[in-house]
Amino acid sequence: MNLSDSKKKLALAGVLCGIVAALLAYFGNPSNMAICIACFIRDTAGALGMHQADTVQYARPEIIGMVLGAFVIAVATKEYRSTAGSSPMIRFVLGMIIMIGSLVFLGCPLRMVIRMSAGDLNAWVALIGFILGVATGAFALKKGFSLGRSHETNKGSGVVLPALMAGILLLAVFTTLLKSSESGPGSLHAPILLALIGGLVFGALAQKSRMCFAGSIRDVILMRNFDLLTVILGLFVVMLVFNVATGRFTLGFDTPGVIAHSEHLWNILGMYAVGFAAVLAGGCPLRQLILAGQGSSDSAVTVLGLFFGAALCHNLGLASSGTALNAETGEVVAGAVTTNGKVAVIICIIVCFVIGFTCKREKAK
Repeated sequence: MNLSDSKKKLALAGVLCGIVAALLAYFGNPSNMAICIACFIRDTAGALGMHQADTVQYARPEIIGMVLGAFVIAVATKEYRSTAGSSPMIRFVLGMIIMIGSLVFLGCPLRMVIRMSAGDLNAWVALIGFILGVATGAFALKKGFSLGRSHETNKGSGVVLPALMAGILLLAVFTTLLKSSESGPGSLHAPILLALIGGLVFGALAQKSRMCFAGSIRDVILMRNFDLLTVILGLFVVMLVFNVATGRFTLGFDTPGVIAHSEHLWNILGMYAVGFAAVLAGGCPLRQLILAGQGSSDSAVTVLGLFFGAALCHNLGLASSGTALNAETGEVVAGAVTTNGKVAVIICIIVCFVIGFTCKREKAK
């Protein structure tokens, strides 16, 4: 079944994805997070020992499920195609940039929308940067940007990332080799089986609906096509209803427990880098996971860049801190962006401009 051929089907896909996110939030995932690709990849990287931040280490079954869900549905509907060969190292760098921008903002585009649905005004501010970043990427596309064409390759190549994800799941379930947080966001999670099923369903729906947060805005800018926004709107509405109904909706800035900060410039610039890099890479973090699941080794390389970027963020002190309550005094301690994170975002934006306006189709040079 194709969910992308009508707005009604896209809205339905968004509603179903929203229900999955709401269930995961209700049954234990961190507040105002539910499903966050950047945060969950960071947690999984921590579980694998790629960084030592002990509060964000947990092999998130949702990430594994998304890749496997996209893989299964792609094979079942004969959409699986093993492709590779389109500027892999640049895609790896773009994956790093997406992750760095996300962890300076404290969330991927999916979490940005979920935070918006919970009344977090910081996320609405960050949306400005994300739209501007996507618009800059769209301008680069109009000027001839291209990373080259991918080509069909050995069918086994496209199975590598799904197989690695399945391996991580087996290690998490049947061994004690992986690290797991005892406090902080990494210690908050839905039951493993529910999280895995949620990821599988979300991945399958995202694959069939072509869900992409950067792509939806890019299509509006380049083609005045609002179709993909429909699936995002469906998810937003469900999460808004869920947050209001469960008392999780809090309108404002500097809200403790949301895992967010109110440094507006850096929220904007962080998501600007994410939007810009996502358009150049051909999709947001969620879309990269889905494309990797359906056989794209180029997207798999981008996903590896996300993992590496997550490790860099916590090993080099690039990730921001969220607003919290001081346990001893009960006072609100504002979240903050590190100096290292600020420098990294500026470098990331510069790199995006270099990539976006130097990598062009042959006839466009």
